[in-house]
Amino acid sequence: MKTVLKTFAAALLLGVAAMGVAKADPVKIGVAAEPYPPFTSPDASGKWVGWEIDFIDAVCAEEKLDCVITPVAWDGIIPALTTKKIDLIVSSMSITAEREKTIDFSDKYYNTPTAIIGPKDQKFGATPDDLKGKMVGVQVSTVHAVYAKKHFTGAQEIKEYQTQDEANNDLAAGRLDAVQADSIALGEFLKSDQGKACCDLKGMVAPDDEVLGPGVGAGVRKEDTELKGKINAGIKAIRSNGKYDEISKKYFDFDIYGSATQSN
Repeated sequence: MKTVLKTFAAALLLGVAAMGVAKADPVKIGVAAEPYPPFTSPDASGKWVGWEIDFIDAVCAEEKLDCVITPVAWDGIIPALTTKKIDLIVSSMSITAEREKTIDFSDKYYNTPTAIIGPKDQKFGATPDDLKGKMVGVQVSTVHAVYAKKHFTGAQEIKEYQTQDEANNDLAAGRLDAVQADSIALGEFLKSDQGKACCDLKGMVAPDDEVLGPGVGAGVRKEDTELKGKINAGIKAIRSNGKYDEISKKYFDFDIYGSATQSN
């Protein structure tokens, strides 16, 4: 009987030990399922690459989190978070009061200006007066759509697109007069053969912190305070140990962390 009890106790201890080292569930990192260079894009093999991918990989490594990139349609990315299809949004999402009614955010991890681009052969700026009577393209469910509807009331039309690529393509095809989006993303388009041929930078829009927010953060469910704490700790750590700057220098020749106004 003693032998049986010893065997049972040993088995129980082994089971408890195994539970202690069991692998934690992966953290599903939601990114918009569309190319958004230089932040997130699938390469030729389908692997997601870009600055934000490198950034979140570094944060997850710092906090020993098993993170898995999970593409989701942009206009459904917040519902995907709240219904637990994903655990974190890392997709150039601006921190805004409206979004904070539904989800929470990590600390800011980058912040870049908002720009207007248009045809090379047209000379205008980025003010409401400049955009009067013009067709302006924006991506749906972004701060840019909200900003344009608030400030460019004299525009002929604010046309919304499912993806930024669709807006850029319509601009290049002459079906739009201007596009508003994050300056870095538009800069990548202007470097492309299509962008070089058609368009140039018209200027940066005037600040509106209520709409554009203080920067980009990782979206997290309100109840997931432990995950939010780990992401914030990871951001702080890679900012302190130089990893953030090391990653950023591969993509940018300026400080992406502290610029004026920003992204999606």
